[in-house]
Amino acid sequence: MIHPTAIVSSRAEIGANVQVGPYSIIGSNVIIHGDVEIAGHVVIEGPCEIGRGSQIYPFASIGQPPQDLKYKGEETRLVVGCRNVIREYVTMNRGTVGGGGLTSVGDDNLFMAQSHVAHDCLVGSHNIFANWASLAGHVTLADHVTLGAYVGVHQFCHVGRHAFIGGFSKIVKDALPFARTDGVDAKCYGANTLGLRRQGFSNEAIRRLQRAFALLLASKLNTTQAIERIKTELAGAPEIDDLVEFIETSKRGVTK
Repeated sequence: MIHPTAIVSSRAEIGANVQVGPYSIIGSNVIIHGDVEIAGHVVIEGPCEIGRGSQIYPFASIGQPPQDLKYKGEETRLVVGCRNVIREYVTMNRGTVGGGGLTSVGDDNLFMAQSHVAHDCLVGSHNIFANWASLAGHVTLADHVTLGAYVGVHQFCHVGRHAFIGGFSKIVKDALPFARTDGVDAKCYGANTLGLRRQGFSNEAIRRLQRAFALLLASKLNTTQAIERIKTELAGAPEIDDLVEFIETSKRGVTK
């Protein structure tokens, strides 16, 4: 299943039913689990691990050293989960010692062409990166997030679960979960209603979130006052509790 023109290190571990296309390079300390499809002209350097059933398209560069001037060749890792689709020219870098030494990607993500995951990012599962969507270093991205084309997320930002970030947005503060955020000067525009319905959220849950975002974004209350009102009116619902916790634990402030 390995093309004769591919170069595979003797120190790489290749699982069952793995396909490696022409002119691809698999370096030392790379672990490829079973049923992974690697097209031609892919480069994977280690230490790096690719989960079962993933697909990697031509010219992707996975597991290269971090683009960080402080990096001095220390051994750090990239771990990619199962069933990820990694399209053309996607780049994912290993971690840095200062950032914990690990870049991590969950399961069932779609990385469209030329998207980028920088060093020390922690990416969840079931996310969509449209073309050229890019995470700077140390970004945490939760589950079921959609990033539009050319989105840029500033280092150390958090993006909450079920967030939708519109194309060309610049995220410099934490992006709220369950919300639509958009714009070069990014602003939050309320609940991600369509996305939540597609994910099976009940009408009651969506109405609670719409009310919470109305208090947070459209009332004359400041953030602290809005949170207290949200707790008084809506506390106890898991999505509301998640939203409140996200805001209260944010270190960079949230996009409103």
